Amino acid sequence: MTAPVLDGAAPAASAAGTVLRVVVVNGSPNQQSKTMGLVDVILSALGEIVPFEASRIDVYRLGPGFTGATGRDDVTEEVEAALQRAEQADLLIAATPVSHGSYPGMFKHFFDLVGQYALTNKLVLLAATGGGDRHALMLEHAMRPLFGFFQALTVPVAIFASAGDFDGTVLLNPRVHGRTQMALADVAGLLKARVHPG
Repeated sequence: MTAPVLDGAAPAASAAGTVLRVVVVNGSPNQQSKTMGLVDVILSALGEIVPFEASRIDVYRLGPGFTGATGRDDVTEEVEAALQRAEQADLLIAATPVSHGSYPGMFKHFFDLVGQYALTNKLVLLAATGGGDRHALMLEHAMRPLFGFFQALTVPVAIFASAGDFDGTVLLNPRVHGRTQMALADVAGLLKARVHPG
């Protein structure tokens, strides 16, 4: 059983009584975007492996209590709740468009506020979209080192889709669908081990 990506609600238990808590950190400024189209494909593939509930953190919608914060003590209660959701996820999906060869500053700012050891051993799946295939390098040269700093367990296969892989926000390229299934199959055992009573 799967649920739609929610806009900040806490995960609820699945009908089966167990659930994988999935949190998507969305680095796109647009709620309806190619990046979230890619995430939809990831969640669909994930649903074939484990029951889960998902929530989404749109970093561009967190407001001045986020953008004006220079440290964790400066954030509002809403932002603190979002940070805790990310830190407590069983699977964190870090998804962002490529901006000037890297991730957007707002995306990085969110993780600047995450506790240094809060993501240790946490499963993190890296996903990105960009204008062309050359942007895929950002996943390995920028995103993977970021989560290496946190000592997270990043999924070995990262997922990238270029603008030409989409019709609007719908991902059409079967190779990207296949890579998504490969990425999740590689960690299926770890995902199943993290399903817990809801």
